[in-house]
Amino acid sequence: MDYHKLAELLFPNTDKTPEYYESIFPERALPEGAMVTRLGPSPTGFIHLGNLYGAFTDERLAHQSGGIFYLRIEDTDDKRYVEGAVETIINFLDFFGIRFNEGALLNGEKGSYGPYYQSDRGEIYRTFAKALVEQGLAYPCFLTEDELTEIRNTQEAAKETTGIYEKYAEASRNLSYEEIEANIKAEKSYVIRLKSSGNHDLPPEEIRHIKVEDAIRGTLSMPENDQDIVILKANGIPTYHFAHVIDDHLMRTTHVIRGEEWLMSLPIHVELFEKLGFKMPVYCHTAQLLKLENGNKRKLSKRKDPELSLDYYKQEGYHPQAVKEYLLTILNSNFEEWRIANPEAPAEDFKFSTEKMNSGGALFDLNKLNDISKDVLVKLPTEELCTFLIDWAHDARPELLPLLEGNEDYITRILDIGRSGKKPRKDLIYGKQMFEFISYFFDDYFMIEDSIPENVSDDDAVEILTKYLASYDHSDDQSQWFDKIRAIANEMGYAVKPKDFKKNPDMYKGHVGHVSTVIRIAVTGRSQSPDIWEIQQILGEERTKERIGFLIK
Repeated sequence: MDYHKLAELLFPNTDKTPEYYESIFPERALPEGAMVTRLGPSPTGFIHLGNLYGAFTDERLAHQSGGIFYLRIEDTDDKRYVEGAVETIINFLDFFGIRFNEGALLNGEKGSYGPYYQSDRGEIYRTFAKALVEQGLAYPCFLTEDELTEIRNTQEAAKETTGIYEKYAEASRNLSYEEIEANIKAEKSYVIRLKSSGNHDLPPEEIRHIKVEDAIRGTLSMPENDQDIVILKANGIPTYHFAHVIDDHLMRTTHVIRGEEWLMSLPIHVELFEKLGFKMPVYCHTAQLLKLENGNKRKLSKRKDPELSLDYYKQEGYHPQAVKEYLLTILNSNFEEWRIANPEAPAEDFKFSTEKMNSGGALFDLNKLNDISKDVLVKLPTEELCTFLIDWAHDARPELLPLLEGNEDYITRILDIGRSGKKPRKDLIYGKQMFEFISYFFDDYFMIEDSIPENVSDDDAVEILTKYLASYDHSDDQSQWFDKIRAIANEMGYAVKPKDFKKNPDMYKGHVGHVSTVIRIAVTGRSQSPDIWEIQQILGEERTKERIGFLIK
């Protein structure tokens, strides 16, 4: 077979060479040890936590080493393409603080190693496919869908591995030039397949095993590939396997971070790198995100788990920094220890390492995220919290904007309650919860949610509020205010000190805490809240008295 002649037959209009592309995409001039990483999402319209999990790993490794992090859009599958998905991907990643040095951006492409959309790189893929054909390492395959189905049925009946390999590839591999030319003239559809060197028909001990040093999992050993995989589809579009190997090489990617679901494809990718004569990047196969359910671990599911979607965190109003800090606890086993030792340091100061990444399943815990979110929000300036809440409402709850916009001073005073001192309150978790927590400050959202304490009768509750209203002076300081509540408690047979009631419960109706809870419910609608005196100071005298009077009625 004259492979050069065959290559010209298959690719008559492809006149570039691999050497040409090697010259226009040279090795990057970066400091020693600098890593080049990439995120390669498909524009399907759904961006999930796994994308952010991987992107954060990519970004940390590249930026802390003085390297490059770029965005490549892998849009070769027309059937899965969703209009506007690229913008969605970029906007979501930007919201969570993921910054790219180059690649596909909202205002166009940036960088010297593009195009960064695979759909614009067709000529590059055809050039390398042609080069493989010229070396006898790839060939045209004219098997029809019916023939492929028949082969698959035969293999399944014989309990053999499915695919085109060894004896199932022989007929296509051995077509003569004249047969191929006749098929093309007859306009028969064909794909280009890699001619694999693997052979799994050998005795097990003779089958070649590949070895790959994974930066997370250590040495991986598995049988080499024996499948004649498709590298170019009938429409000329490359398969993912083929495209990503060429792109990672020409874009000079040094580290590829991807999920462990790609481990099964590693032998295919190793053979492609070998056949193309490329140096392999360092692979880092991350652990799957798991969820604990009824004592069992399972994969996070797009169908079952809304928290898999990044939109969930934006709609709920999680602060991006909280999500990033939580992901760091999953990604690096020593982050929590570092955070305890460095409570005020920015997370970016943490030295991220693949050696500290878990190769087993990474357990996702929403409660742990909430705890971390409390710690993150309590450190933010109150003015920044106010801005964050309003920004969240813009996207998720625009009907709240009339209450929030223009009332920034009021919101800031509300959010600031209990945040000072050595042990500040950690009430705030995410945007939706933040508004629910402070909603009683807005008359349209104020409602009585809790019941008065069991120790307090309805008649006593009315009397407590009547006496409180009669003695209320908005100018009282906190000490004067609480002295009046103690006086009401004492006058009505409630212990002034809770410990007195605990020691002698038969001597009292209840204690001063029960009395103040009645007042708290009247003012906030809830039995638990931050300091009630501070709340009244923010509500103002008129609204405070109105609410107390309302409950008396």
